Amino acid sequence: MRDVAQRAGVSIATVSFVLNDTKPVTAATREKIERAMNELGFRRNMVARALASRRTRIIAMAYPALDHRFGFSGAEFFTSAAEAARQRDYHLVLWPVGNDGMELTELVGQGLVDGVVLMEVQLDDPRIAILERTGTPYALIGRTTSPEELPHVDIDFDTTVAEGVSHLHGLGHRKLVLIAGNLDDPRFHNYGPYVRAEAAYRRMMAEYGLETIVIPCADTTRAGQDAAAQAVRDHPDTTAILILNEYAALGVASAVNRLGRRVPDDLSLLALLMAPETAALSDPELTFLRTPGPELGQLGTEALIRQLEDADPLPPHLVPARLHIAATTAPPPPVKPRRQRTGKSAG
Repeated sequence: MRDVAQRAGVSIATVSFVLNDTKPVTAATREKIERAMNELGFRRNMVARALASRRTRIIAMAYPALDHRFGFSGAEFFTSAAEAARQRDYHLVLWPVGNDGMELTELVGQGLVDGVVLMEVQLDDPRIAILERTGTPYALIGRTTSPEELPHVDIDFDTTVAEGVSHLHGLGHRKLVLIAGNLDDPRFHNYGPYVRAEAAYRRMMAEYGLETIVIPCADTTRAGQDAAAQAVRDHPDTTAILILNEYAALGVASAVNRLGRRVPDDLSLLALLMAPETAALSDPELTFLRTPGPELGQLGTEALIRQLEDADPLPPHLVPARLHIAATTAPPPPVKPRRQRTGKSAG
């Protein structure tokens, strides 16, 4: 520590303040000390620092990894959250937890983390009660049915779905199908994104005066293939399909040609929430609404860190997904005129 102080031109006490985060230090002084530490190969003793400050400077992103597939969109949430934490001198870890809260209870009970960013929020989420009961600082990426008093950021599902439906309606589509999340699955019947996205779709279709057709679907490529087959079989006049889940969307896209429909000549496809990398896996490339994972990961982490540092709270944020038009949406095919029967003339 003495060598670091000499290299940085500060006192040993000031180096200690930075290492243990026990007193405020100007950004310029902190930068000099950290540069000296890097030049000397000095590594912080995290255990000693935690003992001195009673803080670990570790935050957990709690994610129900067993129930949700971790695709490109999920990775964007985590990487942006980790970068936001790093910029504020925190470490972020991804911690798999179940919706029953058992793993979360163990996590906060061991004192390993200063706070939790809770993902994949249920409308009535028992994990929040655990965090409240233990006095653990937290922020939500998602919303409950009563989010007003809870620190949260989330996707603006109303705006997102409205943009997707409006895009297809503007192209002339009137026969739409939504391949949505499976609310009949006990794991997801209370899952905020599924409930809110489907509700927003139903409202939009009612506003346009169009028939509402929803096909529930698990988030797998095979389930997407099956849902596409159901849509074409049960609703043959469909001209556009919206798909909520990433993996299901890839399954729909892969199945449509085999079902005798050309994309987008016969059938338009639009993914409601997707990362660009996933859309590019489809041939042709999917038109999609980009999941705001980078923004929400950063905002959720910022909301938590403000609590940890007794700063002004971050107001709730609802961030819409943005439309990226690619190769799978186009005007619907022209309606073929019905043949009229001609009677035989009497002779």
